[in-house]
Amino acid sequence: MLDSSFRPHVLPVIWERFPSYRALSVTVKGYVSTLPLVAPKIECAAWCEKHIEAWREAYRQFGATPKKTSPSLESLFKRYKRDGALPVINDLVDTYNALSLNWGAPFGGEDAEHYRGSPYLAVADGTELFDTMRDGELVNESPDIGEVVWRDDMGVTCRRWNWRQCRRTGLTSNSQDLWFVIDRLVPMPIDDLIKAGEALRDSLLSASPQAQINLELLAP
Repeated sequence: MLDSSFRPHVLPVIWERFPSYRALSVTVKGYVSTLPLVAPKIECAAWCEKHIEAWREAYRQFGATPKKTSPSLESLFKRYKRDGALPVINDLVDTYNALSLNWGAPFGGEDAEHYRGSPYLAVADGTELFDTMRDGELVNESPDIGEVVWRDDMGVTCRRWNWRQCRRTGLTSNSQDLWFVIDRLVPMPIDDLIKAGEALRDSLLSASPQAQINLELLAP
């Protein structure tokens, strides 16, 4: 359950290597949808493609190959340009995926109830565990040494910064304590990073007016 000990943070090594990085942490306590949560109409942000290229360069810097494992924003952008729509998963995921394109930034959404300790952005040493699906089976794998990952005290919750989330902390229609993170590099304006979080907050409150929502800018 979300309480004062749940404090998402970024380790200093990330600020040193990626000085333009900023993130907006959005914690949501007591989310119970009493009204329909409708994903917004998609209108890609003006800087979306430039932001994608910035993320591709960040991936290259920590040794990932963007063509093989694309940043989440790029994957959504390509899917939307190809199909004219995004896949339907559940109301929460569909909403933050649409907002990701509208604000031209990677969004991640997690079930905070399944965290062990606080989320933090770190550089992997290659021994951490990450649970994922492979050929229909739940398996554990490890990130590459030097890979930028979100993790908690149990293991990796998102590989390659914002590429793929683990199964353990995935959002479901029953999730009530939620954590979202919005990632930003230049050229996305900081003001728009904040506005992206406010748009997410407003969408969630439209369906669950009683939810307690807090926005925090993660910066050096």
